Amino acid sequence: MLPWKRVIRPIAALLLAAGLTLPTAAGAHAATAPGSGWNDWSCEPSAAHPRPVVLVHGTFGNSVDNWLGLAPYLKHRGYCVFSLDYGQLPGVPLFHGLGPTEKSAEQLDAFVDEVLAATGAAEADLVGHSQGGMMPRHYLKFLGGAEEVNALVGIAPSNHGTTLGGLTRLLPYFPGAEDLLSEATPALADQVAGSDFLTRLNEGGDTVPGVRYTVIATRYDEVVTPYRNGFLTGPDVRNVLLQDLCPLDLSEHLAIGLFDRVAFHEVANALDPAHAEPTTCASVFD
Repeated sequence: MLPWKRVIRPIAALLLAAGLTLPTAAGAHAATAPGSGWNDWSCEPSAAHPRPVVLVHGTFGNSVDNWLGLAPYLKHRGYCVFSLDYGQLPGVPLFHGLGPTEKSAEQLDAFVDEVLAATGAAEADLVGHSQGGMMPRHYLKFLGGAEEVNALVGIAPSNHGTTLGGLTRLLPYFPGAEDLLSEATPALADQVAGSDFLTRLNEGGDTVPGVRYTVIATRYDEVVTPYRNGFLTGPDVRNVLLQDLCPLDLSEHLAIGLFDRVAFHEVANALDPAHAEPTTCASVFD
């Protein structure tokens, strides 16, 4: 059996079991047809929302399933919304965001260029879940993305890596485990707290000038642990804990990105701070 299969199969099985309530992949991909919501390349940004929004999925996610909730939410509010697939591995369908994070950032760079060319906008706003909230920082810092991006909103992002509740600290005790992780699923290895990738990304400061940053984290995150590893420091940064907005919200890592409307409301505030409205538990009805 190929090494990546030993890593992906048990995790993929878990995600598939968790996703039985979601539409099938075939039905989900129909949602990206022009006129249905997002990835409409004829969309023209309005005066109220002059910047297109690019949605960046998380590890094991894809351009459709990760955004069945947030993409229509933003489209309904008048945004031009686009999403991409990145970090694909050969022979691994549907589950993306697994390749080297630096290469994924290059894919994001090219996609944003396409969005700006199609819409005629000077800048885009980025909204990412998990790895998708962290990976764009490489694009902003090293690939000139700060000249093309106005704001980055991270939903449960892995900005300073994860210990997975301390499990990653056990890797050194299993000979070959770290090498297997790096070779089979580079993006997972890149997101381990203290990885070479994260060390380079975060040295010299978390942010770059000219970009507004918002992080929306949940106290119940079981993937990015501790959850405060998602927070950033620096100018033009706003760190938000979901439970400070709605103490009753029990969303964990997947739920906050997939269907949490309290988080969605705060995303909308981050994209249009001039017209922000208080986010509360009642925002689920917005």
